[in-house]
Amino acid sequence: MSAEPSPAGAGSAFEPRRILVTGADSGIGKATAVALAGAGRQVGITWHEDEEGAEVTAQEVRAAGATAHVRHLDLGDPARGTAVVDELAGVMGGVDTLVLCSGTGTATRLLDLDLETWQHVIRVDLDGAFCCLQAAARHMVRAGSGGRIVAITSVHEHAPRVGAGPYCAAKGGLGLLAKVAALELAEYGITVNAVAPGEIATPMTGQEDESVLQGKHRPGIPVARPGDAREVAATVAFLCGPDAGYVTGASWAVDGGMLTMGPMAGSHLADDAWRRP
Repeated sequence: MSAEPSPAGAGSAFEPRRILVTGADSGIGKATAVALAGAGRQVGITWHEDEEGAEVTAQEVRAAGATAHVRHLDLGDPARGTAVVDELAGVMGGVDTLVLCSGTGTATRLLDLDLETWQHVIRVDLDGAFCCLQAAARHMVRAGSGGRIVAITSVHEHAPRVGAGPYCAAKGGLGLLAKVAALELAEYGITVNAVAPGEIATPMTGQEDESVLQGKHRPGIPVARPGDAREVAATVAFLCGPDAGYVTGASWAVDGGMLTMGPMAGSHLADDAWRRP
């Protein structure tokens, strides 16, 4: 890139104005798009399967005073990420904030996993994220006014899960990609962080729009419940805001303490049910 670098923390006055949230038709992506919406802001919303859900997100974004732009994005073809980011940057006059929420996974043990399933998860969760990140970063560097990038990974960026081989591999890779990007983009005033959710009440866990406070006891999680997508979105909003200019290359676990339970869970499991996806 030919743009002149700016001082690495020159983001103290940064405000997200031209925002792109992938996978914003439901769950964490939807909550994030709404959390980042505000008067004078533009929010690009992408969806894969749920167009109606994306329109609902757009309505909530507009109700918060922002302009919403909705686009279809299937990262099964990772290069589409580049094209859609470029298109939305053109519509919004640039992009200064990117949140990568698109993702998919499996519940298949390695011995039963076929190559196409493995490749599909890697394409969506890692290759597609790379294409979106690279395209957005190029727009931010050209603009010369800094930026924010947040990748939604998972606690499985840090810890394995039976039946989730490709998902864990992709999320671990995405976490390290975010760290490399943080190193390379800091001189342009762009911060890059990961947010690693635990069990969140979203469509991916079959719990969207269900209360996390009623009938959801989780004895293996210190706070004893799943998280709400808005709790993840609040962390993302901080990382995208003016007070996070000195935060980069970090992975923020939003998991109710799940990751701290390794030895405790290992010594207190009562049966072999954990061996099944």
